[in-house]
Amino acid sequence: MAFSLSTESLASASARRPWLVIAAWAALFAVSVFLILTLLGDALTTEVRLTNDPESERANAILEEWRGETHDNEIIIVQSETLTVDDPAFQAHAEELFAGISALPADVVLGGTSYYLTGDESLVSADRHVTIMPFVMAGDKIDADDNISQVLDLVAESDEAAEFRVLAAGGASINHDFQEQAEKDLTRGEAIGIPIAFLVLVLVFGALTAALVPLVLGIFSIVVAIGLTALFGQVFQFSFFVTNVITMMGLAVGIDYSLFIVSRYREERGKGLEKHAAIHAAASTASRAVFFSGMTVVFSLLGMLLVPSTIFRSLGAGAIIVVVVSIGVTLTLLPAILGVLGDGVNTLRVPFVGRSLDKIDHERTGGFWDRISRTVMRYPVISLILGGGLMIALAVPYLDIKTGSAGVSTLPRSTDSFEAFTLVQDEFNFGLIAPTEIVISDGDITRPDVQASIERLSTALADDPLFGAPTFEANPDQSIGLLSVDVNADPSSEEAVAAVRNLRGELIPAAFEGVEAEVLVGGATAGNIDYFDTTGKYTPIVIAFVLGLSFVLLMIVFRSIIVPLKAIVMNLLSVGAAYGVLVLVFQKGVGNELFGFQQVDIIEAWVPLWTFSILFGLSMDYHVFLLSRIRERFNYTHDNRESVAFGLRSTAGLITGAALIMASVFMGIALGELVMFQQMGFGLAVAVMLDATIVRSVLVPAAMELLGERNWYLPSALSWLPELRTEGPAEPAPSGAEAS
Repeated sequence: MAFSLSTESLASASARRPWLVIAAWAALFAVSVFLILTLLGDALTTEVRLTNDPESERANAILEEWRGETHDNEIIIVQSETLTVDDPAFQAHAEELFAGISALPADVVLGGTSYYLTGDESLVSADRHVTIMPFVMAGDKIDADDNISQVLDLVAESDEAAEFRVLAAGGASINHDFQEQAEKDLTRGEAIGIPIAFLVLVLVFGALTAALVPLVLGIFSIVVAIGLTALFGQVFQFSFFVTNVITMMGLAVGIDYSLFIVSRYREERGKGLEKHAAIHAAASTASRAVFFSGMTVVFSLLGMLLVPSTIFRSLGAGAIIVVVVSIGVTLTLLPAILGVLGDGVNTLRVPFVGRSLDKIDHERTGGFWDRISRTVMRYPVISLILGGGLMIALAVPYLDIKTGSAGVSTLPRSTDSFEAFTLVQDEFNFGLIAPTEIVISDGDITRPDVQASIERLSTALADDPLFGAPTFEANPDQSIGLLSVDVNADPSSEEAVAAVRNLRGELIPAAFEGVEAEVLVGGATAGNIDYFDTTGKYTPIVIAFVLGLSFVLLMIVFRSIIVPLKAIVMNLLSVGAAYGVLVLVFQKGVGNELFGFQQVDIIEAWVPLWTFSILFGLSMDYHVFLLSRIRERFNYTHDNRESVAFGLRSTAGLITGAALIMASVFMGIALGELVMFQQMGFGLAVAVMLDATIVRSVLVPAAMELLGERNWYLPSALSWLPELRTEGPAEPAPSGAEAS
């Protein structure tokens, strides 16, 4: 006996006790708002850390054991176009600012130095129009991020004076600008994505009420998911980017899931089913598809949790939370709302667009999508060659991909951090803010062979134009030595990364050859390298994990080994095309100016893996919805070609509408100013549209035509697998019942 997941019983219960369900969700919504207002701040962090104990983390751990807490450096820059540091007005202005920052509480700033205290000429630019005042922030990096606003307030106040430009450069101030810009990009994404999503919903439904329901439920899912994140964040903190991800995913999947269920409900009402019977029928078909497609998204995101990185795990967990909440909302709250609204969901019809609401007839052939599917199936080989060839051609630039990390140099030119970075790099050395730290841990660094190795390494660094002059210090018992050296570049830049890779791979092994001593490289650039290498190592692991889980789920759901194999191949084509377009636009600069994107030398290291996880899950959404309808028809007719044509014409409009909604949300994020969001949003938007058009409209019907009934082949050895079908009953739904 086949096992049936009873989404229909859940929907029926919700529809028959709608006010109880609505009240329960309303209470959860209110609690979520309270959690957001009271707990969210403590749940978020700007810290990014690897949990697999890489070299940079081991070096930092040794230094913390020796020196205690590692503190962030901030450099305050005072510049004047007309005055030099020797002018009394310049000195007075700089000293007033220095005194103000030094007077901040000891748990904010530990102390600082300036040219006027020490006479150190290295703190003055060559033209003497700029001076820098280094400060040490109190506490760890998280404390510095929390407290930097007090320093920035004094800097902003000092910057208001005529003839002076005052800026701050350091890890905490850079994180502050990144976070502030991320919030601006999110707001802009919502301002663009939500209205476009609503417009698409109006065009799909032809009625304002029906269009509002998915939009409201999407926003509802976002608020509840962020509330849960605020609660869970009291146990383990999330990256502050998690709210961006939850909003993006919540709008995308929350709206789409409601879109499919509301559409199926209206279709069943059009067939003559009464209200509760229509809700039951929609739940036994579309709701099941939503549940299983949601599970494929969750499985895809679970791969992110395998990566030993706090940002991957927190963003993956946040996305999983909002997808699970969206599933719960669409399976319970949506049927309750439909139970209250009934045919009221079709009110506020839009002229022209809403004319055909009363009768939705997918039996009728000859429409736009029907003609496309039949043309494709008439020439399946040609269709596969042309469609597949296009996707492969788009993927080719991926062969030239370079991954890295967008540092301060990719911030919008208008931000203070970018201007400060440029000034420090041009006039001083940006490595002062984030030096590379070489830790020699031996037990006795006074040994002649260790001392000789340190001297050789110091000479090699001094002779290398990529590095500044090294400085050396040792702990009191002479068991640990620290060689600090600056790289005058953005710690995330290719130049800095190449320099530190050379340090690890060539300079240190040569200097310490034959010497028994542990030499570890820490610092910001070393941490970036470990992050890049960890991401690269775990990418194939995540891909294999996601593909394996997805294959098993789809095999059970559709009782076929061909369907999951085909789905995986086609989704990989979408991912490959997305990667290729990213490289073409961002790395190679082809058409980037049309969208206002930055041309950069690298693709963010996390973007390919994140794009794969998100896109693979969302692509499976479309695949499950389409194949569910095809399988439902095939169970009734056993006519493969007719079932494919029916499935495509009955879902193509919805899938295209859903893709437009997702693409508008992603492009809203992409039109922000942070290059990392530009890459993520644009890659996902392009991939979703390619997936909903080329893949679903050309490749899927062509492949299913060629395979025929072999599409549903399941070896007899696997006949024991449970049946978890997404499609409804094999017989046509009853018609002629009176409307309620």
